[in-house]
Amino acid sequence: MTDHRPPPPEAEDCLTHSRVSSYKGGTLIAEHVHDLATHLRLLADRDGYRPDECARCFGQVLHVHDYPERTPRGELDLPPVIRIVRFICADPACGATWRILPAILARHLWRIWPTVERTTQPAEPPVLDPMPVPERTARRWRERLGSAAKQLVLFLATSGGHLFETIAKRAGLDATRWELVDVHARVVAPPVGRRLADLAAVVHRLERGIRLM
Repeated sequence: MTDHRPPPPEAEDCLTHSRVSSYKGGTLIAEHVHDLATHLRLLADRDGYRPDECARCFGQVLHVHDYPERTPRGELDLPPVIRIVRFICADPACGATWRILPAILARHLWRIWPTVERTTQPAEPPVLDPMPVPERTARRWRERLGSAAKQLVLFLATSGGHLFETIAKRAGLDATRWELVDVHARVVAPPVGRRLADLAAVVHRLERGIRLM
């Protein structure tokens, strides 16, 4: 059957800019950290979050640089401020700094991923959120997920991994980000609350700076 739908709108520029070559350092996502208790345990361990090597020069010595803070909004089960850790490469010719972000915290969003997922993909029956996200913010999230996923599909298709290639093929180049999330979820079957977080982490791993939403 021919698909007569109009193509999805292009994604916002902030979602599509790679930071691999233009920045010395950046963010690395700890894809296995999905709760505060695990994050705090790793943060207390001097080596808990330390990368095995610098993602820029592949040097194997990185020192703690500082502890930036994140302030997720409207989360009853989280403290108002969450510290994360940033490392610096010991090679003076490199000096790249790497901020380690637990997977529960969404990059460039003021909420945690489970809240974003609950807001954009409401359950049936609807969940009564004690601290709801403003409608303007929720609408912006939904619009971003409704935009074109072509760039993300191409990254998955050329990743060299059979699983990601399968997801890319099933989604197709005309998929929206909503549709890519659904295909990824059907293939991978992530736990509840991690449909967005898991795919966002994969996208960032394949090309740092590229965002799902």
